[in-house]
Amino acid sequence: MAGVSRFFGAVEAGGTKFVVAIGNDRGEILAQERFPTADPTSTLAAVHAFLRQRGQAFGALAAIGVASFGPVELDRTSARYGFIGQTPKAGWSGTDIAGSFAGEFACPVGFDTDVNAAALAEHRWGAARDVKNLVYLTIGTGIGGGVVVDGAPIHGLMHPEIGHIYPRRHPLDLGFDGVCPFHGDCLEGVASGPAILARTGASLQQLDATHPQWEIEADYLGQLCAQLVVTVSPQRIVMGGGVMSQARLLPLIRPRVRHWLGGYIDRSEILTGVDRYVIAPELGDHAGVLGALVLAMDAVAAAATSVSGRNVESSAGSVPRPHSSRSPC
Repeated sequence: MAGVSRFFGAVEAGGTKFVVAIGNDRGEILAQERFPTADPTSTLAAVHAFLRQRGQAFGALAAIGVASFGPVELDRTSARYGFIGQTPKAGWSGTDIAGSFAGEFACPVGFDTDVNAAALAEHRWGAARDVKNLVYLTIGTGIGGGVVVDGAPIHGLMHPEIGHIYPRRHPLDLGFDGVCPFHGDCLEGVASGPAILARTGASLQQLDATHPQWEIEADYLGQLCAQLVVTVSPQRIVMGGGVMSQARLLPLIRPRVRHWLGGYIDRSEILTGVDRYVIAPELGDHAGVLGALVLAMDAVAAAATSVSGRNVESSAGSVPRPHSSRSPC
């Protein structure tokens, strides 16, 4: 009915916390709670309970969106669609996270990575709402990136794992082995929050402005942005996450972007407008859960044209999740 809001469940599944919310189709969060990320069974049970109990106050939920830490399986033809892959988060590898919601609730379930979802949220309501193509980066406990092209996130062999490219090592950082359990000195291994802590014994915010870590961090992240310019060619790069909450870091990164591009990209966005090209998110810490809300909204649209009987939706499609009993959304 025109003028009547629909209500959606939104789940931001992070490595340290889950944020679960009820929102509407105007992007308003109406109820929200946070849970520490413990083991899959207890964590998901707490999230399910919130959606059942708080959702009743708003009537039936139209859909649920799940924005998950990764890596995750996004290929709708795979038997492992909606599963978490080989993650450093203990106990979560192989968890059927999307299926857990499809099995509990009789409504469409939108599913994607947390960074793809945040990119969608910034595109719809935030710092990139005036462009079609963007990259959203999160620099925190890990490093991840969501890539949106023509308004849709990139899905291919899997999804972008931007944090695991290999940067050129900074001259002041040649002796640091890196902290990534898979790659050692990939970008996440040398520029994430845990990498800063392992190298210096402190978080970035605790270090004096003259500490060389600021220069090292800005250089690595400038390299990352430059790599994205020449590979993905986004119209905007949005940089969020806990490390980026230090306001003085972004102005240090921008000149390193120009440095690493070496004058090759002759565009005003880089030459004179980089402060409007590499920017902070407008949605801040809410980008992830608002991204999950976008996934839920898009799942309703996808369900309208999907094959009958399928109830796990993504921007790429759906797969069946048959269960004997499910609670209505």
